[in-house]
Amino acid sequence: MLLDSRNRLAAGPTEAVVAQAGRVILGKERAIRLAMACILARGHLLIEDVPGVGKTTLSHALARLLGLDYQRIQFTSDLLPADVIGVSIFDRESSTFRFHAGPIFAQIILADEINRASPKAQSALLEAMEEHQVTAEGETRPLPEPFFVIATQNPLHQVGTFPLPESQLDRFLMRISLGYPDAKAERELLRGAERRDLIAHLKPEMNGEQLMQLQKAVPQMQVSDALLDYVQQLIGHTRNSPRFTQGLSPRAGVAILRAAQSWAMMEGRRQVLPEDVQAILPAVVGHRLHANADAVKGGFDPAKELIASVPIP
Repeated sequence: MLLDSRNRLAAGPTEAVVAQAGRVILGKERAIRLAMACILARGHLLIEDVPGVGKTTLSHALARLLGLDYQRIQFTSDLLPADVIGVSIFDRESSTFRFHAGPIFAQIILADEINRASPKAQSALLEAMEEHQVTAEGETRPLPEPFFVIATQNPLHQVGTFPLPESQLDRFLMRISLGYPDAKAERELLRGAERRDLIAHLKPEMNGEQLMQLQKAVPQMQVSDALLDYVQQLIGHTRNSPRFTQGLSPRAGVAILRAAQSWAMMEGRRQVLPEDVQAILPAVVGHRLHANADAVKGGFDPAKELIASVPIP
């Protein structure tokens, strides 16, 4: 990363990605920025929303703008793990089995409608998301770098969905929602070009090597002891408050810190501030925290509860 005259990080490449993606996904700058911060933090992204609001379009646009290999896997009720990972097929000429790689061997994977597949098919992603490798027929094969999973899921009340287990939800650094566009953005969308045509004309703003350099810079962002105190107090509140059924894990704490460092980098600063933590908190903890029945009835929001209850040191 470059420094400007005020010793601030010059976040030009990431801002260019956000700006270009914003030309395709209208009126959703914050969601796009969160998605980019998730990628910089080497995390996987879960987009939960109703069909037709641009979940798939966003993932495809990001892949184009980052210059990465992209594969889309449509999750259905009859999907098998071999359809994701690959399968060995007997080669008559060599009299041996040859492994035919599945679509998981790409840099960006779109797991479309992930909760429409059975838990067995969903589990095919677990090792890939955690270890960046897959094991098939006793042999471990590394995945390309950088590697991300962007999964989309429909609301659980819709027909034909299977809830993701907590162990898999925890593999996603962030969960975001796009929501419906506002009136101005929707009017522009109705009058504008087809989104697929716009994606086809997008040019990469960086490549995989540049992206990995930015990723390596994220953990080097300056974090004060006071900020670490703040993160620990947020985690501690979830473990002690009776409004939560269970608290955040240590892995969730690391996710909060890495996401905040990514957000600070995108803001052009070298040091992480409490505002960075608060900016990413809803996306990082929303799918990890579960409120008790009384809190749910009162319209409980986990992130708002944390921000309101834990003072900044």
